[in-house]
Amino acid sequence: MGYVGLSIACLLAQHHSVTAVDVIQEKVDLVNSGKSHIKDKEIEEFLGSGKLDLVATRDAAAAYSAADMIIISTPTNYDDEKNHFDTSSIEAVLDIIEECKTSATVVIKSTIPVGYTEAISEQHPSLHIVFSPEFLREGKALYDNLHPSRIVIGIPFHEAALQPEAELFANLLAEGALDDAESIPRLIVGSTEAEAIKLFANTYLALRVSYFNELDTFAEARGLNSGEIIQGVCLDPRIGLHYNNPSFGYGGYCLPKDSKQLLANFSNVPQNLIQAIIESNDTRKDFIASQIKNLNPNKVGIHRLVMKEGSDNYRQSSIQGVMERLKSSQIPMEIYEPTFIGDDFMGIPVIQDIGKFKSDCDVIICNRYSDELKDYTGMLYTRDLWRRD
Repeated sequence: MGYVGLSIACLLAQHHSVTAVDVIQEKVDLVNSGKSHIKDKEIEEFLGSGKLDLVATRDAAAAYSAADMIIISTPTNYDDEKNHFDTSSIEAVLDIIEECKTSATVVIKSTIPVGYTEAISEQHPSLHIVFSPEFLREGKALYDNLHPSRIVIGIPFHEAALQPEAELFANLLAEGALDDAESIPRLIVGSTEAEAIKLFANTYLALRVSYFNELDTFAEARGLNSGEIIQGVCLDPRIGLHYNNPSFGYGGYCLPKDSKQLLANFSNVPQNLIQAIIESNDTRKDFIASQIKNLNPNKVGIHRLVMKEGSDNYRQSSIQGVMERLKSSQIPMEIYEPTFIGDDFMGIPVIQDIGKFKSDCDVIICNRYSDELKDYTGMLYTRDLWRRD
């Protein structure tokens, strides 16, 4: 019941009976009481409405045995040592499903390496497995399910007979959306192609972030107006005035790991660009940290760990990379993060008092600007030109 699983559960529970499985009792209890453990406006509203046919449980076997369709949305973190997604959580679920002797269609929603569904289907010949990539933003997971840009379902090459099940799942996703179901683009392809679609889409987003960050680095280093350059470049309709706001680098749960997995899948395939995207993100954080050091701060304030407005998730947020570089230079820091429970993060003190935070720090850095800093009288460093994500 993470961002993907809980948003899909809410979407489908509008019209169908859904059981959400999680190993953490606290999450189960919250969902069963109509509350969300995730900060997501639409998820919170849907759970609180009392209109969903949704229950949560820790009893996976009972839930799977009674299901017509089982959706796997467990985390697949990237293992830097193995250069591969850790798919063990998916395999653990598949083992339980196989023990249940069910004929349910299994839909993998977790992000996986290219070729994974084909391989895992051959290891579980009794299961009917398809793959459906998710295209969700943190803090807007259910919103993006309610207004999908596209629906993609992948069928293993040797499982062509699963076409009806793939179409059924596509119809279920479209049925739960608020947009006209007939207007939502749907694509049913091979499972390996669907896996590539997911990784290439997120790596392109990482590329776009990196491109405008490098443009911004150039402008700042040369004393130029970055905003004017970006506006002029983006008025070309082929480029567009979207997704062009500079930052401290791309981060979050998806872009870093998906771009690394795509690079790993390029083994023995010629490439230059994918490697450059990953390296560019490190170069950007190096530059941001050096700019902050040049301000000769007595204490640097870190305003928020979260990646995006309206989110409480700071997994691999880009500001952490900047913090690591400042910490290695022994620059004193303090973090303001009201959603964090604890006294320190990465060994850096965390406070929830914004007034004390502003008085403690002579330089405050923020990946995204907040109005609560508008009266700050010290040095504010951000590359957020447009005051938006």
